[in-house]
Amino acid sequence: MRQSRMTRVLAASIATSCGMLPTIAPATPNVATDSAVFVERVQSETSRQLEPAERLNRGDRIVTIVTWYRHGGQGAFTITNPLPGSVSYQKSARGDEQVSVDGGKAWGRLADLKVGSRNATPEDVTHVRWRISAQNAQSGRGHIAYSGIVR
Repeated sequence: MRQSRMTRVLAASIATSCGMLPTIAPATPNVATDSAVFVERVQSETSRQLEPAERLNRGDRIVTIVTWYRHGGQGAFTITNPLPGSVSYQKSARGDEQVSVDGGKAWGRLADLKVGSRNATPEDVTHVRWRISAQNAQSGRGHIAYSGIVR
């Protein structure tokens, strides 16, 4: 299926600006994504602030917000986000995500995955994906946030 011009432009922009390219399952060509990366700054013991990521340093805690837009079509869809090698996955705000530790071949909850004979760790995650239900997709747009640490 052909992608819309907006989807191609957004995908190219995301890939260039932050090294991450969220993708949509091919059965839903009427969905576009955009993402923004923020650095979490600790202000005090009880205060944290997010700042747009202009420069990332090793050890920075980052929050990526993926925004999806439904331009037509029906039903559920899946958003898959590859992680750059320089980011160690931490967690998703939704909690219902699936992760891959083998480049997107196999998926599951992090606690259930193995790398060789050992349990997988957040550092092993290569991709994250979220299923957007048909009910949530009807709203026309939504946000997904996840955190990581710059290696």
